[in-house]
Amino acid sequence: MAKIKKGDLVQVISGAKPERGGDRGKQGKVLEVVDGGNRVVVEGVNYITKHNRVGQTQRGTKTGGIETLEAPIHVSNVALVDPETKKPTRVGFRLEEQVKDGVKKTVRVRYAKKSGKDI
Repeated sequence: MAKIKKGDLVQVISGAKPERGGDRGKQGKVLEVVDGGNRVVVEGVNYITKHNRVGQTQRGTKTGGIETLEAPIHVSNVALVDPETKKPTRVGFRLEEQVKDGVKKTVRVRYAKKSGKDI
């Protein structure tokens, strides 16, 4: 089970400070997990400008130009945000038994180590 998944709220914990034009301390939602879980794309963090070649669609409209989009950031540079305190925390795993239709099933549950709340 992955520590950080799509849709999680994370905070950037490394890099340049915002006064120097960096993203440290910014919080955002994980839009995508890339490269087998090593990198994540976070909403509003690590913007780049991409130059796309000008072309035409089948309808004749022009495509291309300069666009800004979020680039992937390494998963070690972000930390999950605790749902209770809204501060970065580590992720732990706990085994819990669930009973569904009379069948016991052991499930791994992610939880925030600072508060102990399930994620």
